[in-house]
Amino acid sequence: MSKIDNTLTSFIDIAADSDFSIHNLPYGIFSNAKDAADNNKRRAGVAIGEYVLDLAVLEAEGLLSLEGGPYFDQPTLNAFIDSGRDNWTQARSTIQTLLSSVSDTLRDNQDLQKKVLLKQADVTMHLPVHVPGFTDFYSSKEHATNVGTMFRDPNNALLPNWTEMPVGYNGRASTVIVSGTDVIRPSGQLKPNADDRPIFSACKRLDFELETAFVVGKGNSIGQPIAVDNASEHIFGMVLLNDWSARDIQKWEYVPLGPFNAKTFASEVSPWIVTMDALAPFKTACPIQEPKPLAYLNEKDSNNSYDIHLSVELLPENSDSATVVCETNFKHMYWSMAQQLTHHTITGCKVEVGDMMGSGTISGPTPDSYGSMLEIAWNATKPVTLKGGKTRSFIEDGDTVIMKGYSEKDGIRVGFGEVRGKVLPALNFDFNK
Repeated sequence: MSKIDNTLTSFIDIAADSDFSIHNLPYGIFSNAKDAADNNKRRAGVAIGEYVLDLAVLEAEGLLSLEGGPYFDQPTLNAFIDSGRDNWTQARSTIQTLLSSVSDTLRDNQDLQKKVLLKQADVTMHLPVHVPGFTDFYSSKEHATNVGTMFRDPNNALLPNWTEMPVGYNGRASTVIVSGTDVIRPSGQLKPNADDRPIFSACKRLDFELETAFVVGKGNSIGQPIAVDNASEHIFGMVLLNDWSARDIQKWEYVPLGPFNAKTFASEVSPWIVTMDALAPFKTACPIQEPKPLAYLNEKDSNNSYDIHLSVELLPENSDSATVVCETNFKHMYWSMAQQLTHHTITGCKVEVGDMMGSGTISGPTPDSYGSMLEIAWNATKPVTLKGGKTRSFIEDGDTVIMKGYSEKDGIRVGFGEVRGKVLPALNFDFNK
């Protein structure tokens, strides 16, 4: 486990509760107002305190030169990520040095600061990577148990394969969206009554799913699985993920092949990718896995998870303040990211740089740590009371869902910022046209 260097400080004034300390330095893609009409002006930045550090300018000034570059005057991070771990390490070290309180290169150059330090409030954030593929897992034992208890025999809540492998499905990369994108309520087939034919309707049970996702940093060749003890070398970083879910559409469609339209309309991610190097000091152990996984999933490193505090807030339209409806932790996840990636490739499946792989809903052991409204309101039988007296069993039009996450240790905080999405009413369909 990496140690935190408490002596490392920045010349930039950073609040103690900021997610974006000099120990973090997450990567994102941004543009400012004058660039909004030109997508080619989207470029890479790093979050530091209330600012975005413009990496494209640093690169052009010769202060961030990496082998094979330039990498940062581009609309996605894929080329930089694909350049490999040596460049990841060098970039992080160089950026930390430039931002440190003991380096005068940027600290004492006001003209350069004006060029490279932009207020986060003044920029627009974009999807940080081109996402070739999106996969969603189902790796929280508490969540899977809760769902199985609701809809199957409580004594056999987990299906037999659940404790043997990381269960997942391939989703739609085309609808991975960045935080701040409005989500239109989906419509589809519902079956309100067991004895009647289905109807076409707007989703009536729209839900959030509190997740994280990891970004693949190194691919593999088709037919060549990634070994579990090497899997960490293939992971660049993590984002927060709200994998929106249409529960009533899913209930009717998921047999026999699993989720489809209920999960294809929006998978919303935070704009900043927190690197695994930044998260290394917060490594911890996954829960005990019983039975012991098959050999290809058996990790040598027992510190195979991360202590990341996660929360969900719900803000109704025209409300003054949001209500925290969930607080949980990534460390509750039963299957690790390395196990997920290895299992995904064990048949020879090819993964690519920029692929995102969702954790699955992250629920803890107590009702206040459940990671979906399905669980929090227990399938609409226990509505949640919000500030101001409104109640919710599922997400209504006009509601904004806000997810946050951070790790903290020895006074050092490494955070993700937030993923925020507002729900708009369903579209009206005229099938006679």
